[in-house]
Amino acid sequence: MKTSQLLIPTLRDDPGEAETVSHRLMLRAGLIRKVAAGIYTYLPLGLRVIRKVEQIIREEMNRAGAQELLMPIASPAELWKETARWDYYGKELLRFKDRHERDFCLGPTHEEVITDLFRREVRSYRQLPLNFYQIQTKFRDEIRPRFGLMRGREFIMKDAYSFDVDEIGAKASYQKMYDAYTRVFTRCGLTFRAVEADTGLIGGDTSHEFMVLAETGEATVAYSAQGSYAANLERAEVLPPADVDAASLQPLTLISTPQQRTVEDVTVFLKITPRQIVKTLLYRARTETVAVLIRGDHEVNEVKLARLLKVTDVALADPETVQQLTGAPPGFAGPVGLQHVRILADHAVRGIKNVVIGANKTDMHYQNANLDRDFSVEQFADLRNAQAGDPAPRGPGVLTLAKGIEVGQVFLLGTKYSTKMNATILDDQGKERLAIMGCYGIGVGRTAAAAIEQNHDDKGIIWPFPIAPFHVHLLTVSQSERTTEAAARLYTDLMAAGIEVLWDDRADRAGVKFNDADLIGAPFQIVVGDKGLADGVVEIKTRRTGTKSRIAPGDVVAHLRKLSTEADPSVT
Repeated sequence: MKTSQLLIPTLRDDPGEAETVSHRLMLRAGLIRKVAAGIYTYLPLGLRVIRKVEQIIREEMNRAGAQELLMPIASPAELWKETARWDYYGKELLRFKDRHERDFCLGPTHEEVITDLFRREVRSYRQLPLNFYQIQTKFRDEIRPRFGLMRGREFIMKDAYSFDVDEIGAKASYQKMYDAYTRVFTRCGLTFRAVEADTGLIGGDTSHEFMVLAETGEATVAYSAQGSYAANLERAEVLPPADVDAASLQPLTLISTPQQRTVEDVTVFLKITPRQIVKTLLYRARTETVAVLIRGDHEVNEVKLARLLKVTDVALADPETVQQLTGAPPGFAGPVGLQHVRILADHAVRGIKNVVIGANKTDMHYQNANLDRDFSVEQFADLRNAQAGDPAPRGPGVLTLAKGIEVGQVFLLGTKYSTKMNATILDDQGKERLAIMGCYGIGVGRTAAAAIEQNHDDKGIIWPFPIAPFHVHLLTVSQSERTTEAAARLYTDLMAAGIEVLWDDRADRAGVKFNDADLIGAPFQIVVGDKGLADGVVEIKTRRTGTKSRIAPGDVVAHLRKLSTEADPSVT
């Protein structure tokens, strides 16, 4: 392809709207353009990357025995109401009515549609296992779309759904997808970890996220460098403390703490450490308000709390509710004398004594409060975020925290959807039994963006070879007849050899072409100029390393084949 015939609207300056490296470089390199918040047009270069990621996904899904189909983006409310997700999913589900006033939604995921297809078309255990996948546009009405393709409202996703006759088969299907995802992201040139994850709105009992490690990631990964344990922060388990404070109990004392509402305020005011404070936080959980006790240097993990309470989400109680239940404004709540709410506590609260707590009175705290003597707890649980240095809950080592970008997730759903939608098959005894399901998603655009987050420098993108929009960027640095003819021959030879080449044939200055080439990030650049041709050579530059070689034009194809094989062993 010639640059003069391709829409590549590169930008010299960073767009003001860009918040991450991938967002900035995708806009600057002319890969995407914003249409509305969280909605983008893929320009020719961007679409080439997307199609390459999709092709890798297709090859690995097919290799794993999945069958490709295509479901509609719009689905009727009736299916979602069968699983109770019409209301349960919340405002992310974009609902609309057709001309007959029937309710529909734009699918953010397709469990209901695929389960409906299965129950209509599959009857016997002899037809299982089955795994269907599609690569399709999804829509989720994110409250705060941001980071370009990282968190959009409209996005391209590969979603797959497996059906098995029993749990052994379902686990085997899950493992096949886990292994396929490992191959997909390896082939895309990403550095990643598979981590234990919360199942969220999708549901099920088991899930793993595939996280690309990058400082700009929204998610936090907790892992043991000495062992195999890895989980996202929502899921990362924290063991109860092994040690219990052996200090003797001191008398409970009411003290004045005017305007000292936060842990930071109280620690400075009382000259203590956050470990000596127990925070009392009130949370709304569907039909009740609960109090959560947590050590001052820890943070409540709201996903863990919601899971414990068997609700989809929780939120901090508003100031009016706090005032009503405690008799004091936020910042002074405490468990002593607290009534009409259940009191839950993180495991770490059990092991400390003589703590500072809110007194349920404005500008007052208690010192030397102690569990059982001064207050009681209905239930202890793991309710906090893991921290660096915590012991790994399974296996050796301590936890390290790193930022990551979720590019894929696999779920073992069990019978959540087949139960609600009566998706059954006849077993080998002729009896009806529920199909056991799994579901598996990959964010296609997010995978491309994550590759940029891991592969860039201050000049632009450095694409991994398998998903680069072009493998070679051919640059002519003069408009002489000799240079143009030499570049044209190379262009023809490269295309004939199956090497994807972008020829910058514009009549622009060399510096402009070099800047655009580094920005776009093809793995290799070929520079053709009068000076080199006078010596019988052209220059080949490897974008990642900056290494340059002077090669005779007739040897360029063979040399690039060698470089390509080194960059991607699947190239032959």
